[in-house]
Amino acid sequence: MVGKVLGLDLGEKTLGIAMSDLLGIVANGIETFHFPTKQFDLALNRVKYYVEKENIHEIALGLPLHMSGDESEHSLMCKEFKEMLLKNIKNIKVTLIDERWTTKQAQRMLIDDADMSRKKRKKIIDKMAAQVILETYLMGR
Repeated sequence: MVGKVLGLDLGEKTLGIAMSDLLGIVANGIETFHFPTKQFDLALNRVKYYVEKENIHEIALGLPLHMSGDESEHSLMCKEFKEMLLKNIKNIKVTLIDERWTTKQAQRMLIDDADMSRKKRKKIIDKMAAQVILETYLMGR
């Protein structure tokens, strides 16, 4: 299906958001959305905003795993968020994407390619991680 896809990097206080182009080829970091600790309903509302505004039918949600591949407490949080998305957004497909290396890749891009300071990186690292999650999803479909 042709159309924009969202990429999400969920944390306890932030949601990194990326979006593809209409052809599902190029991923761009959109924003790092901040919310009070574990108030995922606010993160859900932000996702719903983009789904409605951009006519999104697919979401790639990062799944943080231990290096061994085992799930973590954070993995369970992301799986619960996936269920929230499916329950609250009609006609949405949500795919979990292994995100073990996404933050490191995003940091490398910001340091090597953009030569960005630590302070500036901290402000945008989540949306860049969401971009890497989305790129991984787009390459694999």
